[in-house]
Amino acid sequence: MDSYDKMRLLYLGLLIAVILGSLLMRSGGRIGHLLRQAGLWVVIFSGVSFGIATLQGDLIFTSQNQTVLDDGRIELTMQRDGHYYLTANVNGAPIEFVVDTGASHIVLTQADAKRAGIDVSTLRYIGSASTANGIVRTAPVTIQSLQVDDVTDKNIRAVVNGGEMNGSLLGMSYLNRFEKIEISQNRLVLTR
Repeated sequence: MDSYDKMRLLYLGLLIAVILGSLLMRSGGRIGHLLRQAGLWVVIFSGVSFGIATLQGDLIFTSQNQTVLDDGRIELTMQRDGHYYLTANVNGAPIEFVVDTGASHIVLTQADAKRAGIDVSTLRYIGSASTANGIVRTAPVTIQSLQVDDVTDKNIRAVVNGGEMNGSLLGMSYLNRFEKIEISQNRLVLTR
């Protein structure tokens, strides 16, 4: 769940709390009436949300942004924030990456590195990288396995970012393993 999803969840939670609070105050303590009103609002809100999502072509509850085609190509759908995301198993742990052609390497957040079984307390931050937020320290690591669908790559060089990041990056050191990277009509297709 990225920060956009967390904010949307927080917004929906606050909206539901306001509606339920309003209904409770108006009902004068009649719980049965309150539950009927709450159910009606849930149906109305769900219908409107579904309608808006359908019009935008992005169903909220069935967002599938990564598809492996029959010929092995990986197709990613551009997300609302303008990025393409790819989920790969890193040392057996699912990690969501931003596909970033501007990044030289695979860059893991500290949290994702931990999830992948890397002991971040022993890392030596001896490298540096220039980012939009300035210079950050990086620690070189070796990913034992990186798997996307049925393709597994072994002993992949990557770095762990010593600073704060919103998500891990899948940079050119990995993307160069693909024969072709094609972007067309809000779709990114990776071909081996």
